[in-house]
Amino acid sequence: DVIKFTATAGVLSEEESVGAPQFSPEEMKAIVEEAAIWGRKVAAHAHGAEGIKMAVRAGVASIEHGSLLDDEGIVLMKQKGTYLVPTVFAGDAVEKFGKQYNLPEKLIEKAMSINVKKRESYKKAIKMGVKIAFGTDAGVFPHGMNNVEFRLLVELGMTPMQAIQSATTVAADLLGHSDFLGSLESGKYADIVAVKEDPLKDISALENISFVMKGGVVYKDEMKK
Repeated sequence: DVIKFTATAGVLSEEESVGAPQFSPEEMKAIVEEAAIWGRKVAAHAHGAEGIKMAVRAGVASIEHGSLLDDEGIVLMKQKGTYLVPTVFAGDAVEKFGKQYNLPEKLIEKAMSINVKKRESYKKAIKMGVKIAFGTDAGVFPHGMNNVEFRLLVELGMTPMQAIQSATTVAADLLGHSDFLGSLESGKYADIVAVKEDPLKDISALENISFVMKGGVVYKDEMKK
């Protein structure tokens, strides 16, 4: 359904670089063009500033992580309409669970260094109006903690409503599935979560989900308890 490629190295890559480009501009463009022939969008895992810009120029739909996004990259993403999927908690999780997962110390230290820089990049991107889509890179932390991302996005400058929309209407737009996902409307999937407190007043309410419906089927209901 989607093509994802590693435009740059990663935080957990067994190398010194966290952001070195892994493909040439011509190769990135070829990936995007070939995917388009088959009606597929392309997501680019990218941390380094130069690799991010190369991927954006190539026409990717989204930048996953974007840790070292610079001002030029922000302008490019705005011009191209490229989405940023920050995955804030993923970096925090490497710090938090790295030793538990027996990760090499150098990788944990690399994550700690990047975490400081990426927050400034994200703040700028949010302030400048780059389209933010919710994503967590789930897999580097225990299942069920992905909702922490909402609080982190708000701490970086998004309003609670913007953070919620990043996971609903904006995420559906990025996926190209707004016709049946992303909002509560007749004819769309009945995928619903509910909480007991108002997340617009305290976004951390989304860390305690009381009700889950998927495709019209209720899987969890603690609203009456």
